[in-house]
Amino acid sequence: QVQLVESGGGLVQAGDSLRLSCAASRATFTMAWFRQAPGKERESVAVIGWSGHSTDYTDSVKGRFTISRDNAENTLYLQMNSLKPEDTALYYCAASNSPYSGRFRNDYRYWGQGTQVTVSS
Repeated sequence: QVQLVESGGGLVQAGDSLRLSCAASRATFTMAWFRQAPGKERESVAVIGWSGHSTDYTDSVKGRFTISRDNAENTLYLQMNSLKPEDTALYYCAASNSPYSGRFRNDYRYWGQGTQVTVSS
């Protein structure tokens, strides 16, 4: 089993940046960031494959967020720039032992407990 621990969330102003980190207890294949705002469904934010070269972003964060990973440290990152109030959510790190995982919640077997990102206007 894989344990995931997110960190880096906080309260920031619109236009600010944050860098989220996710420490994994062991190596995984596909990893992803999801987020969930109150009253909303959990949605995929960004997905990254094992090599780090294959990435996918939801349209609302393209050009602002960058997902990356350091496999030597089993760590996932999400660099978030130009944050907007609508980015406010609980952000979850997710991981799969399969290289075929995509943007669906059920693709991921392992989840962190989340880190809160709040963006004020």
